[in-house]
Amino acid sequence: MTEAHGSWKTYGERLVYDNRWVRLGLVDVEAPNGERWEYHVIHLAPISIGLVVDDQDRVLMLWRYRFATEQWGYELLGGLVEDGEAPADTAAREIEEESGWRPIGEPEHLISFEPLPGQVTAPTSVYLWRQAEKIGEPTDTEEVGRLEWVPLSRIPELALQQQILGSGALVPLLYYLASRNTGAAGQD
Repeated sequence: MTEAHGSWKTYGERLVYDNRWVRLGLVDVEAPNGERWEYHVIHLAPISIGLVVDDQDRVLMLWRYRFATEQWGYELLGGLVEDGEAPADTAAREIEEESGWRPIGEPEHLISFEPLPGQVTAPTSVYLWRQAEKIGEPTDTEEVGRLEWVPLSRIPELALQQQILGSGALVPLLYYLASRNTGAAGQD
């Protein structure tokens, strides 16, 4: 199958709502079957996430509550990429602000992905560090929760129990686990 087969055509987008965190647009599209209509698309700001794995095969995670889904669970540390900021710098800054731990050394780009490409743009980049040092307490008072070094061996069980919140944690963790024995983890 060629890439052109099954592709959609776009004829423009009309902005319906816009702020720093989210934009909602109506995109004038034509489906492969020839039908044409306006399709809702949500555009989220780019996100950068840090995965810190220590020498004891544990990952630094935050146990927290998310009101939108009314769930408690584990997340990796990360946030919005600020204007002019490199995504790896965002991940390092967010780890420090949300945990009080500072990643050590140069990060490895682990993976980038779009979590919901059918109707949402949300470019997500993940960076891996294998060391961090405790420098103090978290300074981001909105990201409140319990910090834990979670054994990587628990990740599949926690995923099955729906205790890992969102694709921003699931994708990097499962990718890391699947690829670390192949030598692909942390390689571009």
